[in-house]
Amino acid sequence: MLDRVEKAIDDLIWGRHIEARGRLGRALAQILRFLYGMLRDVFSTQLTLRAMSLVYTTLLSIVPLLAVSFSVAKGLGMVSRLREMFTQSFTQLGPDGVAIAENILQMVDRIDGRAIGAIGVVIFLWTAVSMIQKVESSFNYVWYVAKTRGFARRFSEYLVVLLIGPVAMGTAFSMIASLSSNSFVAYLEKVPGIAQIFLLVGESVPYVMIIGMFTFLYYFMPNTKVSMKSALVGGLAGGVMWVTMSVIFTTFIANSFRTFAVYASFGVGIIALLWLYLNWLVLLLGAQLAFYHQNPAFLRIGRQEPDMSNGMRERLALNIMTVVGNAFRNRKQQVSLTDIGQILSVPTLVLAVVASALEKDGLLVVTETETLMPGREMSRIRLQDILNVVRVQGESGYYRDPNWGREVDALGGRLDEAVVSVVGDRSLADFLDEMETTAG
Repeated sequence: MLDRVEKAIDDLIWGRHIEARGRLGRALAQILRFLYGMLRDVFSTQLTLRAMSLVYTTLLSIVPLLAVSFSVAKGLGMVSRLREMFTQSFTQLGPDGVAIAENILQMVDRIDGRAIGAIGVVIFLWTAVSMIQKVESSFNYVWYVAKTRGFARRFSEYLVVLLIGPVAMGTAFSMIASLSSNSFVAYLEKVPGIAQIFLLVGESVPYVMIIGMFTFLYYFMPNTKVSMKSALVGGLAGGVMWVTMSVIFTTFIANSFRTFAVYASFGVGIIALLWLYLNWLVLLLGAQLAFYHQNPAFLRIGRQEPDMSNGMRERLALNIMTVVGNAFRNRKQQVSLTDIGQILSVPTLVLAVVASALEKDGLLVVTETETLMPGREMSRIRLQDILNVVRVQGESGYYRDPNWGREVDALGGRLDEAVVSVVGDRSLADFLDEMETTAG
């Protein structure tokens, strides 16, 4: 019964029934597919587990993170704005939310760089950077990125975020405040009709900044190339989800505060943990939506392990190495797994399995920027080596050799000899030369 219901839902969402109703039907079908993909990913528990992990990291890192940000803002005279923003964000936690914010800010104020010494400052910086690294790791998971930024690049780019983030937020709020105090603006606010426009714009500015912040995170944090359009789609959806969640959460806390009062002083802590968890989950859901917008081929399959035949693995391995080899010969080109996926019309999730095996065998190298390069000189990479990665790799995983039947073992040997006779001793460089000659 459950299988039939699941099949009916699958046919409804992925079939042509809704799309056949014209432009509105195609838009509705697309929305349903995105909703289906997002709900499937939530119930798969991976996103929820990563959101829980980020809650734990936040509790450990919030004071060092604020200390670094506030120290920058203090030097620029913007610390009062940031304190106001931080306190305001805790009002959703009910009557004790502001008290929690004030206690955290008091701990930040008590931090004295001269008292904790150089080692303490380094530890604080490292803790703050580790927090951002955890966020990057979660975003990389969403975007199927295997490698994080290198240490030097990670430290420098993360520090830029820590330094520029508070400055950008403080500057934006300062500009809004100065604009509202401008005499010309004050005059316009008295004009009938325009006053309502200014009021609407003023009320929407915080939400626009939230959407902008989400968009920046989706564009910058994953260690892969993200299109600005996809980041904006994720940022818009994430911002709307965050505002909606905030309203629902605030209403829920207001109506359920007596229930949490049963836990006495622990009630506030439970509310804070739940609030942090929902915030991180919304952020990850927006990132997942941005990924699906840029890679719609993944929308239906999700994170399912690809089911490939050995023949398909062999062809993928040869295609990956030839595309990488051609790009390496043309020094102006750089190719990533995403680029190869677009060339072959194959999802990168499928390619990643074969690419990882090639990298493990030393035939492929993946740089920090996800650029693919040959693992060694192409004249020393035999076609047989590439095929052996997917045909032979894993045979040594048994604790002893299987007792093959004599006839079957002989047949397998002849099949191996047939493969060797086809590829011979040709190298990847030889094969690329043959391809150029044929194309010419």
